[in-house]
Amino acid sequence: MLIDTVLFYIFAAMVLSGAIFTITRRSAVHSAISLICSLLGVAGLFLLQRAEFLFAVQIVLYVGGIMVLFLFVIMLVNLDLAAKARQFNRAWAVGIAAVAVVGAEMAWFLYRGRAAFHIAENGGAGLGSAAAGNTEMIADSLFSEYLLPFEIASVLLLVAVVGSVVMAKKRI
Repeated sequence: MLIDTVLFYIFAAMVLSGAIFTITRRSAVHSAISLICSLLGVAGLFLLQRAEFLFAVQIVLYVGGIMVLFLFVIMLVNLDLAAKARQFNRAWAVGIAAVAVVGAEMAWFLYRGRAAFHIAENGGAGLGSAAAGNTEMIADSLFSEYLLPFEIASVLLLVAVVGSVVMAKKRI
């Protein structure tokens, strides 16, 4: 029991120090490496909670895949030139329209309350039974209760990839 407590504090310190260094470093490469440290701490916390599947996904997908993509984009984009270039292009109308659409969606979700996020009834297909494994229970929960946040995360990742490609191009 004592070893679990010590490991928890070590992993929590990794997460917090990595997060703080991610937002305080001037170098983008140092920030990305600090984010990797933070993600490894989160993976360790998953392992302490006996969520081996989430531990493996955290290591393989986030640390191994997405962070390598981030580092590749950081190395690909000339940051000195990007820092000197003009950052915004006066597309205020598009920005205000996007803010209005997102604000309307947020207002609708707040007005509807919990019913706005209810996707489907738990049909009792057997995935939530005691005989189901950890992976099946995660998949059932992810694609029934948490479908909307899952889709929002996928759209955000798509926007990040498209943004990195646009930044990497010399001219649009």
